[in-house]
Amino acid sequence: FQVKSENKKTIWNTEEVPEGSEFDDTWDPREKPEYEISFKQQVGTEDVFFGMTGKDPSTACCEDIVIKIKLPETKYSDITLDIQDKVLDLRTPKNKLLLHLPYPVNSKEGRARFLSEEEILEVTLRISRKLDFINFS
Repeated sequence: FQVKSENKKTIWNTEEVPEGSEFDDTWDPREKPEYEISFKQQVGTEDVFFGMTGKDPSTACCEDIVIKIKLPETKYSDITLDIQDKVLDLRTPKNKLLLHLPYPVNSKEGRARFLSEEEILEVTLRISRKLDFINFS
């Protein structure tokens, strides 16, 4: 096994380092909060009744990723959220979550809302996909 690189002194290529590894901090004592990932797709009557667009219930046909993070005893002002193309980085005084996302997202088109009664942060991110026979827009 031989690594080809421009600089002979490097021991790995930049492609070998996963995106978001700069956020990893194994020595951080904060606990990881509970979270849930779900997918959301926009469907119309042409999808539900006629199946005209070819969409199915799989994640390949979804437009958004919805991440619900439980943050007990946290105020909205304590939350720091950073979204990259493949990484969600959440930090509070008590919790830290570094989440590698299952699909690349458009980090500029996200929404986040904090449901204070339920102590849940809900983050909705638009999946960034290449156009194919399923995803036309």
